[in-house]
Amino acid sequence: MTEQIKDDYTIAARCLVPTQAHVLRGCLEAAGIAAVVTDDQHSQVDQLISPALGGARVLVLERDLAAARDVLAAYERGDFALKDDEVPE
Repeated sequence: MTEQIKDDYTIAARCLVPTQAHVLRGCLEAAGIAAVVTDDQHSQVDQLISPALGGARVLVLERDLAAARDVLAAYERGDFALKDDEVPE
């Protein structure tokens, strides 16, 4: 029996601020993980409905979820933060 490839999308993160969801997507993509943001436009147009929808969702493929969680944890720890005097090249 062959192993089934997990290629469905699953939620890696939820953000009440759509811009934050796109920042997280960028971090994931920079790490080589394909990611998609959904429900961001609903949240942007009507911020009162955002909590009811669960905010903007950042989706990744199931097979990438563990790696995505590692990247998101690194972001939350501040591993990607620039120092005040540091300028990106």
